[in-house]
Amino acid sequence: MGELTNAGGGGLIGLLHGKGGNLAVPKPFERDIFLFDTHVAGTSHVEGIEELEPYLNVDDKLDFFREPDNPYDKQAIMIKNMDGVKIGYVPKADNVIFARLMDAGKLLFGRIAAKEMKGSWLKLDIKVYLHE
Repeated sequence: MGELTNAGGGGLIGLLHGKGGNLAVPKPFERDIFLFDTHVAGTSHVEGIEELEPYLNVDDKLDFFREPDNPYDKQAIMIKNMDGVKIGYVPKADNVIFARLMDAGKLLFGRIAAKEMKGSWLKLDIKVYLHE
């Protein structure tokens, strides 16, 4: 226990002290926690998706935005690329828990795992992450 309370001689307390004897508490460790594999719903309803497709790449980060006033789905989560362009939604079958997490202030985002053009439909597989 002596090394924990010994501010002058090192130990745990010595590691926490910064310059001038001020307490320097390390910042919490931030990490991204993988939650779920899914796809982007509604890409066929996005105007200009064929022109946007070349700019969407595997591992690109996607931003999630809650749409609680969406008339079709009260748990709707809109997905935008990093340029702020809407590319679709988290599928309704997958969004209930994610919406609850976001409503509680948690930051969720996605990453493109795979993409494939099937005619005029862009299939985007994504991985959903929680940033903590």
